[in-house]
Amino acid sequence: MATNHSPLSRRGFLAALGSLAASSVFPGTPLAESLIGRETTDGVPLFASAFKLENGDYGVGIVDDLGQILARISLPGRGHGIAVSPDGTRLVAFARRPGTFAVVVRPFDEAEPQVLTADPGRHYYGHGCFSADGRLLYAVENDFDKARGVVGVYDMSGREIRKLGELETNGIGPHDLLLAPDGKTLIVANGGIKTHPDRAREKLNLDTMTPSVAFLDRETGDLLAEHRLSKDLHQLSLRHMALDGQGRAWVGGQFEGPDTETPPLVGIFSRDEVPVLTDIPGKTASGLQNYIGSVTANASGDVIATSAPRGGQTLFWNAASGDFLGAQTIADGCGVAPIDQGSFLISDGNGALSLVTDPEAPAEILARPPGISWDNHMFALT
Repeated sequence: MATNHSPLSRRGFLAALGSLAASSVFPGTPLAESLIGRETTDGVPLFASAFKLENGDYGVGIVDDLGQILARISLPGRGHGIAVSPDGTRLVAFARRPGTFAVVVRPFDEAEPQVLTADPGRHYYGHGCFSADGRLLYAVENDFDKARGVVGVYDMSGREIRKLGELETNGIGPHDLLLAPDGKTLIVANGGIKTHPDRAREKLNLDTMTPSVAFLDRETGDLLAEHRLSKDLHQLSLRHMALDGQGRAWVGGQFEGPDTETPPLVGIFSRDEVPVLTDIPGKTASGLQNYIGSVTANASGDVIATSAPRGGQTLFWNAASGDFLGAQTIADGCGVAPIDQGSFLISDGNGALSLVTDPEAPAEILARPPGISWDNHMFALT
């Protein structure tokens, strides 16, 4: 999850977006519509999320910590996750599965965005991350004819983006990936669900799913460690992740088994330790519809937020102990991003942006831009 803090100024970021307003991602489509005439004080957090408009158009919105939309970036289809470079100078918005595009925005270059297209036989799974130096982009992809997951490796150092190769994820349906704090290890959540673009979003192997979290050497692709769930949880698709302050991956699951069951939906994974599955109180668990949407950590990594949009709840956890801290009701709330040490910005499918400052305090709706439906994830930019 992109929680990097950019040394670049908010003023410069907005000015750069504004300078791109006359260019286009696709013929006749404006790239960015910057909202002019508002204060541009440095140091205010910025966030990005994919959205859908009432007219069916898709894009990425740049918002501040008051929920105000500062710029809109057009996309050719529905977006999902966004990778942010370590220095904050590049954004990569990935298509939702089984989309084949990723839009790269370099606002400080005042250049037209670049559109990556997945290789033949591949599609993106909606997420990616950068190497620690920002030179390489890693994207989870589906080699759908061979039913295997891969990580596409892209050289982002030049004007022309080049795909250098692929790493095996050692699983099916890799949905999310993170760069470990050591800068050398990729953590991949293999959802375990077989899909094929010819069958739209149909899930083809629910009886034989084998979700896993894999730790890969980012240079060689060697499998350093792999964790799978017990057989009775083989239908818990491991999907989205965030790193806590100890460098452990918190992973949210989406259960594909019987609705009558309430399995644990959040786990903690480390390379050399047995996974720990957290306990959600029964009354809360029964209302989540077995679905965790997004996972993120606050700025210090000591509080984890996991959204459950189908159940209209956002859950909070003590990262050190794994204890459940509480939940807030946010209808269709899914995108979650850290504002500071203790606050989170939460977006929902009804267009609202809400602030949570305390797991036990009600969420405050900051804004509800008309005509916007926010997609599943929100990412901190600064």
